[in-house]
Amino acid sequence: MSNDPLLQPYQLKHLTLRNRIIVTAHEPAYPEDGMPKERYRAYTVERAKGGVAMTMTAGSAAVSKDSPPVFNNLLAYKDEIVPWIREMTDAVHEEGAAIMIQLTHLGRRTRWDKGDWLPVVAPSHHREASHRAFPKKIEDWDIERIVKDFADAAERMKAGGMDGVELEAYGHLIDQFASPLTNELGGPFGGSLDNRMRFCFDVLKAIRTRVGEDFILGVRYTADECLPGGTGREEGLEISKRLKDSGLIDYLNVIRGHIDTDAGLTDVIPIQGMANSPHLDFAGEIRAATNFPTFHAAKIPDVATARHAIASGKVDMVGMTRAHMTDPHIVRKIIEKREEDIRPCVGANYCLDRIYQGGAAYCIHNAATGRELTMPHTIAKADRCKKVVIVGAGPAGLEAARVAGERGHEVVVFEAANDPGGQIRLTAQSERRREMISIIDWRMGQCEKLGVTFHFNSWAEAETITAENPDVVIIATGGLPHTEVLAKGNDLVVSAWDIISGDVKPGTNVLIFDDAGDHAGLQAAEFIAKAGGKVEIMTPDRSFAPEVMAMNLVPYMRSLQKLDVTFTVTYRLEAVEKSGNELVAHVGSDYGGVEKQRTFDQIVINHGTIPLDDLYFELKPASSNLGEVSHDQLIAGRPQTAWRNADGKFQLFRIGDAVAARNTHAAIYDALRLLKDI
Repeated sequence: MSNDPLLQPYQLKHLTLRNRIIVTAHEPAYPEDGMPKERYRAYTVERAKGGVAMTMTAGSAAVSKDSPPVFNNLLAYKDEIVPWIREMTDAVHEEGAAIMIQLTHLGRRTRWDKGDWLPVVAPSHHREASHRAFPKKIEDWDIERIVKDFADAAERMKAGGMDGVELEAYGHLIDQFASPLTNELGGPFGGSLDNRMRFCFDVLKAIRTRVGEDFILGVRYTADECLPGGTGREEGLEISKRLKDSGLIDYLNVIRGHIDTDAGLTDVIPIQGMANSPHLDFAGEIRAATNFPTFHAAKIPDVATARHAIASGKVDMVGMTRAHMTDPHIVRKIIEKREEDIRPCVGANYCLDRIYQGGAAYCIHNAATGRELTMPHTIAKADRCKKVVIVGAGPAGLEAARVAGERGHEVVVFEAANDPGGQIRLTAQSERRREMISIIDWRMGQCEKLGVTFHFNSWAEAETITAENPDVVIIATGGLPHTEVLAKGNDLVVSAWDIISGDVKPGTNVLIFDDAGDHAGLQAAEFIAKAGGKVEIMTPDRSFAPEVMAMNLVPYMRSLQKLDVTFTVTYRLEAVEKSGNELVAHVGSDYGGVEKQRTFDQIVINHGTIPLDDLYFELKPASSNLGEVSHDQLIAGRPQTAWRNADGKFQLFRIGDAVAARNTHAAIYDALRLLKDI
């Protein structure tokens, strides 16, 4: 047996867990009609195949109709969910893993205009900032109904073969009762801690009565809200002891913080540039004080930190949830002593930010996650070895090289720069986003193992490519900043890239016109403001930086607000002209009727990229497919068979920003779904 602390089994009541790594409850937003159908099941089972001890689904499954699925939650209040749950649990158990599900009533953390348009309920009328719904103050009959709903839902989950259920008790209704900030009830459910905890214990008792003792029951709860007037550290410790002493539950899953604002949520679930495992020591304090099985997860992205969490006795089970979205086979690679092959989570939080913006969760650099029905996590060998030549060593080109190498092809990559990385190398200039470079480093490591040949400082011409006698050519040359967006004065502006790269010195009074809405605009603003410049960010949109999304916006705002950066929405920069040593900005509005003039000493444009595609069009006439991509074959996962030129010597494709300005995930997905069938 291995001596690795992470690989030791753990006995949780009657349940033997095969190691110490779990995937904690999270909602990837893959349900269909509120059910965990094929896509949801495939995603969940992949992590079980990868060796995890237990996977928890849903974050969280709704127990009541007035807890509508604002995150596309599973609907645990429907009887029809049981057979879908059974199919998923059976498949997970066949892979040797345990499976639980998290149940909740969202309380005020939802919207009234979702689902059945029922009033939101909470123990006060206070609105949650993130979801904006003003709740109805909960009544006695609501409480009775919801307690029964929890028990009904738990019984359905047991009937579906789950090993247990976990209650979500931070930020949701149970916590809204427990926190003095959100509970303004009188009588038996408000006031003292005894009364504020009564709802939680009523729910636990109802569930335990319904499911019996041979079923795991846990609570994920905040033991410190980190808010003035909220549940503090001492009261949180008392709550922890009361939960243990109740005899109703089998483990504690510890959270620190609050999730009612974007900033609070980001502190609970930190993103890149923030400290790893920030709440692990706190969870360890709860474990030491209660001597009770304790679980914890919060930015534990790497095996070394997880190993420390277990070896030090801080927790009994360690959650690596986002890490398993990046690489579902972490445990298998640990067992096989291949830790260097684990695809690293870079904390980009593309997964969660997409969910909170109403989309499905995707990993920024594993395009197979959430697409297990169509995209492979393990690349199969091709029937015949081909010569694949790739131009560009950014994320698209490197993913193409990796996948082609895994297929067994001979792969040659040309890159004009000294180093790989493309736009990601520029992104990583920011200290906060330095982790992004792991997207490149991991692929370079994999490509080296696969024998991929790289030519750096090599500007590839058409003759360079054809001299390689390729079977397939992939153009992954990316794009260049697009600044030609004004009616006049395009020669007077600089790009966000110019600022981030250091090619252009920051001005002292600067306008950043940002209608791309991505990281580059904010990165440039932070760079200039830290250099002492006065900065205004202007956008024609009704909100700024929409592509950055909520949780990634938090650290930017904490920095930029302190630096007194101004944000101006709904105005468009139309033209620029020079006046002495100053630049005059002509400002209008898409809404009409506005003409303003403002003066600055520097104007920065962030408007995405224009494809760097000259080589593609130069090679196109010599290709067999004339660059054509069959969308039907691409989507269906079949090889590309377009044949448009009988004299063509090679297939030609372009991917990533060499096609159109998109993002890192799109570039990597382009490469994976094309090259996996080459």
